[in-house]
Amino acid sequence: MEIHEMNDNQPTTHFGYKEVLSADKAQLVGKVFHSVAPKYDLMNDIMSLGLHRLWKRFAISEAQARPGQVILDVAAGTGDLTKIFAKQVGDHGQVFMTDINEAMLQARRDRLIDAGIMGCVTYVQANAEHLPFAEDYFDCVTIAFGLRNVTNKDAALSSMYRVLKPGGKLLILEFSHPPLAMIKQLYDLYSFKLIPKMGELIAKDRESYQYLVESIRKHPDQDAMANMMLTAQFEDVTYTNLSGGIVALHKGYKY
Repeated sequence: MEIHEMNDNQPTTHFGYKEVLSADKAQLVGKVFHSVAPKYDLMNDIMSLGLHRLWKRFAISEAQARPGQVILDVAAGTGDLTKIFAKQVGDHGQVFMTDINEAMLQARRDRLIDAGIMGCVTYVQANAEHLPFAEDYFDCVTIAFGLRNVTNKDAALSSMYRVLKPGGKLLILEFSHPPLAMIKQLYDLYSFKLIPKMGELIAKDRESYQYLVESIRKHPDQDAMANMMLTAQFEDVTYTNLSGGIVALHKGYKY
């Protein structure tokens, strides 16, 4: 489970490698993303060497969005998935872009409007654990690089299951755990030695990028994540490792 009980009976959770009160995590994560929002796109390209675009492209291909469908992009961050989905569902479809952080949501809203993406996108500030939508509403739900920042992942999975239509699919694109020792060692060296330094030099915020690196290591591995999806009632749960397992795309269905 993500949440643990301390001696004083106050529920706590991980914030990177720190243990914090569960009630405080959303606010702490919010501060991180408020800080990194102005340089978020640039840092994504630099940190991933541009690979995040290929990872997202694969997730989009697996979503198989069609004209007229209704898609939910949770913790939408950069809005990269929303932008493509909006073109795929067309004028008769709808894409709901959510993020818990107002600064991130506003920045991505402005970016998509500048790109001419307007009519079929609805922007909602929302917590993934308590999605403010009706049951059985969406054809597909996606969350890319956002689940590891959620305080209660089980609650978020249940919330996403609730709003999916029967026959709908959930796609979770997230940093994961490379199974090969050599890749893991190189990845750890790059993550802990270089990424915080990049954050310091480019985004002027070493601490936030130190948290982001640590949050990846605290996220459940591929098999644990698949089991969490099964517990949340998803069926036909599978995952695909990308870039040697640095990232994994998890897929599950609601029947």
